[in-house]
Amino acid sequence: MDHIKDVLSAVLNGILDSLRGFVLIFTLDRQIELQRSLKQERRSKIVRRSQMNSLETVKEKQEEPRILHRTLQCSLLNGGVFCLSIFAFNGIVLPLIEALLTFSFSFGGQLNAAQWVWSWTAPILSATFSALWILPLFVLSKFVNCFWFQDIADAAYKYSRGRPQLLPSISKMIADMLFSMVIQALFLVQAMIMGLLPIALFNGLLSMLHLCLLYSLYSFEYRWFNEGWELPKRLTHIENHWPYFCGFGLPLALLTSMPSSTLVSGCVFSVLFPFFIISGNEAQPATRARNYPLRLFSPVVALANTIFNRTIGRNSVQSS
Repeated sequence: MDHIKDVLSAVLNGILDSLRGFVLIFTLDRQIELQRSLKQERRSKIVRRSQMNSLETVKEKQEEPRILHRTLQCSLLNGGVFCLSIFAFNGIVLPLIEALLTFSFSFGGQLNAAQWVWSWTAPILSATFSALWILPLFVLSKFVNCFWFQDIADAAYKYSRGRPQLLPSISKMIADMLFSMVIQALFLVQAMIMGLLPIALFNGLLSMLHLCLLYSLYSFEYRWFNEGWELPKRLTHIENHWPYFCGFGLPLALLTSMPSSTLVSGCVFSVLFPFFIISGNEAQPATRARNYPLRLFSPVVALANTIFNRTIGRNSVQSS
């Protein structure tokens, strides 16, 4: 009974911590500016800086990205441009063209002909819109979001924890990032497979659990990477304390599962994810309920190791 209470308490703490970013993001820039000004005052009392150094400091301060500004940019690009363009095309442009087509054929009493023309016109218009607008904008937004998400995470981390403690070598950092991307992709596929199991209700809950843990990994990975945590340590920490991270990822998993369109779901994720980056950076994960680790990442880790050993490992042996 006590273990169940610990699990429920950890889930609740995770949910509450995940929502903190929606409040902190409006005050974090002000606190960062205050912290920076206090540091500059201390430095000025110890060392007299030259005019050139002062100008360089001002220039550096102006070039540093602001967290709220980056978040608004993400919301404008993903929600204001990408998502609204999809709604506008499907909700306004297509119905308007269909109405004009039906109206033009109605004078000759050829409504069946109008329906036949629209049956092949609508797919052509949708495919053209997707190829010329949705696909390029989707690729652009994903590329830009990578940099903006990193700016938000780095600024928040420097404020609360100081200088990042990265992995010791560049090659190790690149290998860790590549392996992490493979693990995340395979784990997403595993979540989709869980949702296809022929077990009513259980398959949905199991798939949702996978998404919650995956979104928690997304949110905390920036912080743990800056702290020098390697991927095995990150995954083990989530598996050992899965109730907290299940609660942390639950709000984002529920919000992204509401839209029926995968593209719209991706837009919702991109708009909300900066807030969860802030939440993950400022959270203090509950570590009490860990008596029963949930090894959900173990199958994809084993599969990824097999893939890398049979491709990269084999190529390395042949080249040597």
